[in-house]
Amino acid sequence: MNLARISAILPILFGAALISACGGSSSTAGNSSAREGSYSAEIVRTEMGIPHITARDFGSLGYGQGYAFAEDNLCVMMDDFVTIRGERSRYFGPDGTYSIRANGSVADNVSSDFFWKFIADEAAIKRTEAKTIPRFKTLVKGWTVGFNRYMSELKIGQHPGRHLACAEGEWLQPIAVDDMYRRFVRLSVLASSSVFVNEIASAQPPGLNSLPLPIGGSNGFGPLGDLLSPLLDVLSGLGLPVAQLETPLRATPYAPGSAAELAQKQQALAAAPGGFADLQEHERFGSNMYAFGKDGSTTGNPIVYGNPHFPWSGTERLWMSHNTIPGQFDIMGSSLYGVPAVLIGFNKNVAWSHTVSTAYRFTLYELKLNPLNATQYIYDGEIRDLTAVPLTIQVKNADGQITERKRTLYKSHFGPMITVGAAGVPVLAWTPVLAYSMRDANLENDRLINQFGRWNEATSLDDFIAIQAEQLGVPWVNTVASGPGGKVYYGDVTVVPNVPDSLVASCKALPLSLVIDQVAAGLPLLDGSRSSCEWLTDDDAPAPGIFGAKNLPTLTRDDYVTNCNDSYWLTNADQPLTGFARIIGDENAERTLRTRLCLLQAERRMDGSDGRPGKGFDIATLQDVALSSQIYSAELARQTVVDSLCTQPGLMGSSGPANGDDVAAACAVLAAWDGSDNLASAGGHIWREFWRLASAAPLGLPIALPVPTPLTDLWSVPFSSSDPINTPNTLNTNALSVQMAFADAIAAVKATGIPFDRPLGEIQHSGVHGDAVLPVFGGSSGAGAFTVVSTNPANLTSDGYAVEYGNSYLQTVTWDSQRNPIAAGFITYSQSSDPASPHYKDFTQAYAEKRWQTFPFSPAQIKQQTISRKTLSQ
Repeated sequence: MNLARISAILPILFGAALISACGGSSSTAGNSSAREGSYSAEIVRTEMGIPHITARDFGSLGYGQGYAFAEDNLCVMMDDFVTIRGERSRYFGPDGTYSIRANGSVADNVSSDFFWKFIADEAAIKRTEAKTIPRFKTLVKGWTVGFNRYMSELKIGQHPGRHLACAEGEWLQPIAVDDMYRRFVRLSVLASSSVFVNEIASAQPPGLNSLPLPIGGSNGFGPLGDLLSPLLDVLSGLGLPVAQLETPLRATPYAPGSAAELAQKQQALAAAPGGFADLQEHERFGSNMYAFGKDGSTTGNPIVYGNPHFPWSGTERLWMSHNTIPGQFDIMGSSLYGVPAVLIGFNKNVAWSHTVSTAYRFTLYELKLNPLNATQYIYDGEIRDLTAVPLTIQVKNADGQITERKRTLYKSHFGPMITVGAAGVPVLAWTPVLAYSMRDANLENDRLINQFGRWNEATSLDDFIAIQAEQLGVPWVNTVASGPGGKVYYGDVTVVPNVPDSLVASCKALPLSLVIDQVAAGLPLLDGSRSSCEWLTDDDAPAPGIFGAKNLPTLTRDDYVTNCNDSYWLTNADQPLTGFARIIGDENAERTLRTRLCLLQAERRMDGSDGRPGKGFDIATLQDVALSSQIYSAELARQTVVDSLCTQPGLMGSSGPANGDDVAAACAVLAAWDGSDNLASAGGHIWREFWRLASAAPLGLPIALPVPTPLTDLWSVPFSSSDPINTPNTLNTNALSVQMAFADAIAAVKATGIPFDRPLGEIQHSGVHGDAVLPVFGGSSGAGAFTVVSTNPANLTSDGYAVEYGNSYLQTVTWDSQRNPIAAGFITYSQSSDPASPHYKDFTQAYAEKRWQTFPFSPAQIKQQTISRKTLSQ
């Protein structure tokens, strides 16, 4: 061992501290008015506030976009810019919290600040900017200038009464181009690193009080033994008292705990899976999509349907725009806030949509540490130092004074260190001998803006498919697409770690990987001590460590493709996709009720068995299906409940016998219910409460209760891969858990004071429009709704259901014989988040009436719907 390694270990033995004097970087926000040339754009607003931006070049197009967007959503976007700069504590104090609604992450301001300074650092920003295609760089820069222009107008009083949530705020500061690239990083890691804000921001090495190190086990040091013996000899020769350490150091087990400790971790994760559950939480972070080809469309022209289920508040809302450079660029659709490219949309040549994919975007690595220094790890028999990253944030205290806080976070060569606890139990703990690191493929993804910018320019479906495979910058969503006269396409051609099943088999970090697999099936926990466990790289991959398109699922057909958040396996009922790595998704496995309904709606319409006239889809039929609010669990089980549970004497709830009169009254309503969650439907709230309880593990019974399987199974007929759409089925009314769930649901509804026969339109409303009472139709994904809402809280209260997630941007797109797009849809929560805007709730009201809004694309359509016009120049 060389002297450098000895010198790194000696301070630990002597109890010395190594203190870094490096400080954090200052804010990159600032005046971004500097630009190349001038900007000029026209913004025409049509009904519902949709902006149509026309400009002569990409810089001016971005300028118009940024201005129009700020006009609608300035405060919400600025809150996010402040956050990802790591400045929440500076402006809002240390005690507040920040939540990423789409992935369930909630962090205090201090942890949030340290996390974003650590993850979205200057290197990540500059790497993304350097990779960006020049014309899209000018687009991004122009967007920044336009956004800042509107902000400056507001500050000098040009828009009185607007954006009161931030207009006088100290934190309303001009943004820089860096803020935009930081935003792209933030969106890229939405389904990976940012799920674990607290777990990464709080990961710290153990202190000296962790010694003496544990003794026992049979693994020994492995490669470290060869390094440790000479070191101990040297230290002994120097007269240091190492004899008492020699035996425990040589015998230190590299294992995450005893069998009892592992069982405790497994139980804790089952009770509180936290971020692991959020990774696959499609009740909120989900979507539906279809593409129907010539054999599925009554006109012979394809139809594309898109419907992401995203938050109704925050920067994961979608904002719609139409962006044109005459003769060069013409695209319409929606974008997540702060992205100057359409993410779901259409032009004359192609239309597409997305759903959240089941693939994991990262892997965890178990590191074997130098037991004399917990900031060093063993890799191929050599000792490596973790990279220490000293960070400084500013904090606004209760007295208004600004002070500094410092924290050092660490990285291995894989990525950030992470510690995870559940129910008070350290699951991924940083001990003197083991620690955990995350490698995030999307933290390395610098192609997001190029991917979508080039898709906006696509000249055909074939071009669209080729761009996806070439750029491979889609971070976490499946895609369906089609174009006039073409086939329909599905692809989960996304950024996925190249970790084939064979690599997992040879590299899984046992036994803890088995524990993780219980709550995040398919997420690899790999051995970080061997280079043979590094990610692979395909020949056709545009970046190291990820799968290329040839090893990712795709399907092209003439009838239909669909995805509703389960894996790629049943993209089409007649052509299952198999043979892909487990990290991408599962195969031959049970589908959710929503996915089953997605497939059934397509299959029934194709063969004409859905009760509607004819066969196949036209736009009107698709729109009717999309907003029908059918509840598939009710189709499967409502009559069984009415015939069995409603006639069962002495129905028992968790608190005792059910009230017979209440059961009779609720059952009468359920018997008459239409099986949907439309505004006029009465009884759906009873069913929703029942299904939420009946389908929740462990089905309403105490976790530790040893009940035979037949008494806890929800279904009598289990899943069969030979009939995946129709199984499992037949509600198991003999199950005590099902009986208790029904009784408890009736009691819960009665306790709210809401009558059993109250129509949904008087119960369910928008939860993000302040005092405005806006009714919202739709049901729970878990109950098998295609028309989805997600409420907070999930259960019924005396105030009803408050919708905060669900159907967001909807589009139906086809083409006429001249290849002109025919499109209609909604922004369910409306274009603007500013209560003073005329477009704060107009789209929401139209949505409640199922009044599909034509998306004006041609000049004639735009002229017919124009409500305002503004020309900007700078």
